[in-house]
Amino acid sequence: MKTFVTGATGFIGASIVRELLRDGREVRALVRSASNRSNLKGLDVEIWEGDLLDTSCLRSGLKGCDVLYHAAADYRLWTRNPDEMFRTNVGGTTSVLEAALESTVSRVVYTSSVGTLGNPGNGTPGDEDAKVSLDDMVGPYKKSKFLAEREAERFAARGLPLVIVNPSTPVGPWDVKPTPTGKIIVDFLKRRMPAYLDTGLNLIAVEDCARGHILAEQKGSPGRTYILGNANLSLRDIFMMLQEITGIPAPKVRLPYAPVLAAAWLNEGLSRITGREPLIPLAGVRMAAHHMYFDSGRAVRELGLPQTPVKEALERAVEWFRTNGYA
Repeated sequence: MKTFVTGATGFIGASIVRELLRDGREVRALVRSASNRSNLKGLDVEIWEGDLLDTSCLRSGLKGCDVLYHAAADYRLWTRNPDEMFRTNVGGTTSVLEAALESTVSRVVYTSSVGTLGNPGNGTPGDEDAKVSLDDMVGPYKKSKFLAEREAERFAARGLPLVIVNPSTPVGPWDVKPTPTGKIIVDFLKRRMPAYLDTGLNLIAVEDCARGHILAEQKGSPGRTYILGNANLSLRDIFMMLQEITGIPAPKVRLPYAPVLAAAWLNEGLSRITGREPLIPLAGVRMAAHHMYFDSGRAVRELGLPQTPVKEALERAVEWFRTNGYA
């Protein structure tokens, strides 16, 4: 069985590739010519060079493949040109799924995000059925992923055998960029976290997240969505875990929200002038106003999603960042 994977050089995508190879599957990976391929180094993977918006390339790449994993996305909390993010996340998803509809693939797994889902924000976990609209989305990343998920639903309604998975916040090795969450860990290791905001996240080991994709392929119902998450933790709890792992003191000062938000607005304005990424991304601060907690019970019950202790995932992340010179 040959499997086509987009986003294979990224954090989640590279972990999906590793899980597929562990299962003895053949993998064909869509890779842009300019991509950092370090996550695929040494892996027995067929490289298919191309672009998400090149439909003819996608059609050719899908020939002979039985399954498609569409994990590619532009994941940033700030971009000077939001149109680029929408082009990749929405336009790219449309191109990939159009090619899939014209192919012979028997199953498609689309990687969305919990950021597209409804969440009360008061500590009550959100789930797959919580009502939400585009107006609820904070920043271009969430908006683009929300619209991309609507595209995935549209293709499922057209008969594409597609399952949607919504990862929460994966942590672990192979976070090469790193992701915004990985950057928090790196900054902690560099002792650049003197304080924290009162917010919270749902964490999952990236290996469990990748395995959840494969379980969705095997057991998921077409058109259905599954949250791939594990533990709901406050940011303070996460820092305390990192303190236990590393011996580095966790920040003790909790910052009030309003002045941080004001600083983020100022940073955003300066970044639009300079083109440099802001030190305090406005979208990240606005998201931090709510505890982003989620209930992954559906995926655990219906798919058998693994629930590795989050502390173990953080330990692997710390070891990987240190081994690879991030901190």
